Amino acid sequence: MPEGDTVWRAARELNKALQDKVLTRCDVRVPRYATVDFTGETVQNVVSRGKHLLIRVGTEWSIHSHLKMEGLWHVYPPHGKWRRPAFKARCILGTADSIAVGFELGFLRVIRQAEEDDAVGYLGPDLLGPDWDAEEALVRLRADPYRPIGLALLDQRNLAGIGNVYRCELCFLAGVHPLTPVSRVTNLVRMVELSKKLLEANKFRSQRATTGNLRGDQLWVYGRTRRGCLRCGTPVVRTETGDSELELRVLYFCPHCQPPL
Repeated sequence: MPEGDTVWRAARELNKALQDKVLTRCDVRVPRYATVDFTGETVQNVVSRGKHLLIRVGTEWSIHSHLKMEGLWHVYPPHGKWRRPAFKARCILGTADSIAVGFELGFLRVIRQAEEDDAVGYLGPDLLGPDWDAEEALVRLRADPYRPIGLALLDQRNLAGIGNVYRCELCFLAGVHPLTPVSRVTNLVRMVELSKKLLEANKFRSQRATTGNLRGDQLWVYGRTRRGCLRCGTPVVRTETGDSELELRVLYFCPHCQPPL
């Protein structure tokens, strides 16, 4: 699933292509919104909120999307060849200069701008947004002291933007077993600070790295079950975890560098 830095870049690219431009084409390929047509309307701006995207059209409407597992937005020249099959397109927005296409969007709806807070207001502080508030993120994380830190970090109501890759890498860098209860994480403040630093460091590049190495091994434990922990070489454990709030997700950790308490 795309993480906060990926969605931030998508919003940046879409905003560059669409902001203050008049739509010459609008095709929303979701049955419920099949009659929606914003042709002739001007795009106000495009913003990200955690893993959500809001394309504000005119003064009243927003196209709200979430990439989920497979979704992505591309921007092409007006007659450029698409890099994905047309049947996978869920939203097409054209201007005189470019065309934005949302492929395989896991979630897409049209809402009034006045309803945006109802749609995304439940999210915690956005790690890459103007509302980032580390203290508020800590308050939210600590509100459920018995919840495993690996699940608390992934819950977008605590802080918005962390996905599975960052969840695993943050726990590793903090030397914390991901199933450790929040109340027993002694360096929680550092973990929150580090989450901000990691997303900021990666938001301008498509090749995500938590090791600082863009030419070699870019991740410490995520996906390294066959190669072992990058720090100590111990076989990385791959398991799944979830709770009543979050569905099961793959989890990677080093049993040597992140021993259980």
